[in-house]
This record gives sequence, C-alpha cells and structure tokens, in this order.
Amino acid sequence: MTIQNEKVDLTSLKINRQTNYSEEPPGNNKTKMFVIIGILVLGAIGVWFLMPMFQSAKMVSVTTVSLMLPGQTSGVLTASGYIVPQRKASVASKGTGRLVYLGVEEGDKVKHGQIIARLEDNDVQAQLDQANANLGVAKAQLGQAEADFEQAQKEYERNESFWKSKVITDSDFEIVKAQYKSAVARVNSAKANVQSFQAVINAAQVQIENTVIRAPFDGTVLTKNADVGEIVAPFAAGANSRGNVVTMADMASLQLEADVSESNIDRVKIQQPCEITLDAFPEKRYRGEVWKIVPTADRAKATILTKIKFLEIDNKVLPEMSAKVTFLSEAVTDSQMNAKPKLTIPISALAERNGTQVVFIIKNDVIMEKAVLLGEKMGDRMEVVSGLTSGDKIVNSPAADLKNGDKVKTN
Repeated sequence: MTIQNEKVDLTSLKINRQTNYSEEPPGNNKTKMFVIIGILVLGAIGVWFLMPMFQSAKMVSVTTVSLMLPGQTSGVLTASGYIVPQRKASVASKGTGRLVYLGVEEGDKVKHGQIIARLEDNDVQAQLDQANANLGVAKAQLGQAEADFEQAQKEYERNESFWKSKVITDSDFEIVKAQYKSAVARVNSAKANVQSFQAVINAAQVQIENTVIRAPFDGTVLTKNADVGEIVAPFAAGANSRGNVVTMADMASLQLEADVSESNIDRVKIQQPCEITLDAFPEKRYRGEVWKIVPTADRAKATILTKIKFLEIDNKVLPEMSAKVTFLSEAVTDSQMNAKPKLTIPISALAERNGTQVVFIIKNDVIMEKAVLLGEKMGDRMEVVSGLTSGDKIVNSPAADLKNGDKVKTN
C-alpha cells in the first residue's frame, strides 16, 4: 500500500477574535428586570422607615394634665413651699456635764417648764451644801454679834446718863462709846457675811438649775440629739460634746412659707384667702390666708417670701412637708371644699381633627394624637372625662399642621 504525502494549505485558517457576547439567552433579561425592581422596592421601604430619623423636629410648648379642684377656678396664682413652724427651738443646757436623765422621745408633747433632761450635778450640789454650812456659821456669828450689841447698847445708855450727871469722866464714857460702836460694826459685819453666803447659795442653786433642761414653751419634740451618758455643753464647746439635747416646735404655729415671683407679688394681699394642698396628701385641702409678706426679696431667685396661715389644721400637717398654695380671689364654699378633684387640661391644648377633639401626647420626643372626652369648663381649663391620666405631658397650643408621629422639641 502506497502512502502519498500531500502538502496542506493552512494559510486559510483564522481565529475569530470578535466574539459577540451580547447575544444572551432570552430568559436573562427578565431576571435582570426583577432584580432591579426588587432593589427599588427595598430602597423605598428603607426610605419610608428611615425618614423619621432625618425629619426635622418641630418646636412645641408643653403643659401637664393635672387634677384641679372646683374651688381653684377662682385662683389667681399658684406657688409651692414648705411647712415651717414659727416657734421652734433647739433646747440646750446652760451648764456642762454628763446627761443622766432624758425623759422625752420624738413626737412627745411637752408643757412649758416641764423637765426634759437633767445633767449630773454632784459637784454643784456639794458646793451648795458647803454654802449652806457657811451660811449657818455666819448666822450663828450674827446672833453672837447681836447679843454683844444689846449688852454694849445697855452699857452705853447707862454710862451716857452717868456722863451727863458728871458721875464718870469723859475718858470713861469714850471707852464705853467705842465698845458700843465696835458692837455695831460686828453686827453689820455679821449681817454682810450672812448676805454673802446667801449669795453663794443662790449662785449654787442657779448652777443646779442650769443642769436641769426645761421646755421653753408648749410644743412637740421633733428630734432627739443626745442620749444618756453623753457630755452636754453650751454651744457644743468640746469636740465630743453635744450642743442641744432636743429640737421642739409649737405645732399650733405651723405655716406655709412659699416663694412668690417678684413679677406676681402684686397679686398677693394680706388676709387673702388661700387653699393649701400637701404633696403627701393631695386629696386633702386646707383653708388658709396670707399672714405676712416678708418685706425683702431674694436676689438669687428673684422671689419674695410669703407666709400663709392655716385656718384649719390637723395632725397630718408636719414640719418640712412640701405643699402647694393657690391664692384665691374669693373664699371657697363648703361644697367646693368637699368636692373631689377633676382631671383637667388647658383649653389651649385642645385641637380638632376630623371633627373630633384631640390632644397630642408627648412620649420620647414624638407626639401621639389622642381623642378625649370632655366635661365641664373650669375657668381657663377643661375637664377630661376619659382619654388621659394625671401627669401626662401634652402639647400646648398645637399648630394646625401638627400630626400624629411628628418629632418635636420642647421649649
């Protein structure tokens, strides 16, 4: 078998370097379209949720939902302060010594002059005993001097008649006269000694009285500042000594001291009727009246201290309690005093949306629209029957474009 070698022409072979990749399967275009649409939808959703984060906050004023009493509709001004007794004393000892008796506890009622405590008085009692003994000696000496004086006086009178009758000489009479004057001097000296020792006794008795601590007036013990066994000294003279033993106050002298702004002090008058409410017992109200306007201002707070007297008081009122006072244009009636407080808001906080009265509650700097059921009008406020609770923060004077979900800033 014969194999023939033939020459093959390879010059006609070429590589196609211009491949057309644009030609794709028909299904790929639809997939790409769905992906693009999905991205756009997700972006729109993200913008919707993130939009509040970039929304500019609106500035609003805030007011509070609060309880209001019917009698407060005649109120012209409200202030807050503290209950302060007008008669209060830190009872201390005038002497220094160890406390051996303490007869009161916190809350005890005491009478004027009642012994509250007693200090150790052994040393002062010994001085008193010695002074009494010296006084006895002085009185005995006075008795002897008075007896000598009586004898000398008789001798003087008898010798004086003899001297006038020329029975005795002048020199003899001068001797008798000198003895008489000496007896008079001894009596005067003995009387002075008696008075001196009596003064010593009085001083010792005063020192003993200084060891007895008495109530300066009728009142109630507020605090006990020392215990039996401790050293008590005036003004706490020692580092380990106590200055005052107890602190007491006259509970009948309790008054409310409230700071009133300088700009509003012209609304307050002496004997102006007031209504007092304790923060501890907001459901209880007390009648009062303006007792005193202190004629000086506090430059740091720009306020003037006003004292309000209780016209009726009970044992719930205690010193240092915080309280609020409403200054009234007219006194409240008994029915108003017995009425229950009502939940109220300022009329200016109301807004109308779709024919419904609503308010805008502020929570975490975002407002929430809330429909409310209203009651009667109470001055510049409106009773809220349902929809709110006491203490809620709401927008005051809401703008017309304010809507649910808006982000706000409070001024």
